[in-house]
Amino acid sequence: MSKNVLVIGGAGYIGSHTCKKLQQLGYTPIVYDNLVHGHKSSVKWGPIEVGDLLDFDRLSEVFGKYKPISIIHFAAYAYVGESVLDPSKYYRNNVVGSLNLLDAMRVNKIKSLIFSSSCATYGIPTRVPITEDAPQIPINPYGTTKLTVEKMINDFSHAYDLDCVVLRYFNAAGADLDGEIGENHLPETHVIPLILQTALKKREHFYIFGNDYDTPDGTCIRDYVHVEDLAQAHISSLKYLEGGGSSTQYNIGNGSGYSVRELVTEAERVTQEEISLVIAERRVGDPAILISDSQKIKNELGWQPEYSDINTILETSWRWQKGLI
Repeated sequence: MSKNVLVIGGAGYIGSHTCKKLQQLGYTPIVYDNLVHGHKSSVKWGPIEVGDLLDFDRLSEVFGKYKPISIIHFAAYAYVGESVLDPSKYYRNNVVGSLNLLDAMRVNKIKSLIFSSSCATYGIPTRVPITEDAPQIPINPYGTTKLTVEKMINDFSHAYDLDCVVLRYFNAAGADLDGEIGENHLPETHVIPLILQTALKKREHFYIFGNDYDTPDGTCIRDYVHVEDLAQAHISSLKYLEGGGSSTQYNIGNGSGYSVRELVTEAERVTQEEISLVIAERRVGDPAILISDSQKIKNELGWQPEYSDINTILETSWRWQKGLI
């Protein structure tokens, strides 16, 4: 008998990849999404219920209809620049919406949650690689909303017997190995799609924001993890909670970094296209290096990134981006 898992934001990039993996493993992913940023066309492995996190009655209706064994919560506004310009939008959706979800779970006696958090909760790190016990001092409203939800979950966990795994992502990248789904944000702000769209001549230039950082080539270094590996981290977390695991937090990253220039060089090799570059001013608040230490989830859940080498990330992304023309 299939087990229902309610995937909040399951029409989005990481959510849809996780739904596919859930279905392959015998679960039924029930997508709950308002389709503001998600794509209905990405919902292929289970039913969709259109609704908003702020709608308590709609959430309770869906809980009653499907009786999920667990909730995976992806839904959030996630544009850092926009969060600075319009923090009200971010606090209402990300924080108030998540509080509404937690209350609906409490009333409906659902005790298992996996929450998509972010390395943005760490802010500018005091050391790298970043471990889960590093100081969490976010530097923008987006990161603050994620940290606030983490704190709410911790309090609910203690008060209401909720078991939750918090996953702090580093840079999600890549596309479905079968080419069925991929990264398609509007507007697009992620570095790899922007590079590849420049290779496809859909953009005139790719902008590098700062080339004078304290890194070997002067450009920022980031930790990229393939979306397939991210999806698997959610499966590992779900099985951990099903087995009686208690609340905890994990970093999800590759554990190694690539600079922006390295990404461009590799992308030119994969695409066989020259990518036009423009060096622009640094963006405020961009740390020089962000690399995860994901040893905790490897040790405790046996998770290992299988597809997060830069070649696989770029090749799967390139295949997907070419299909969007």
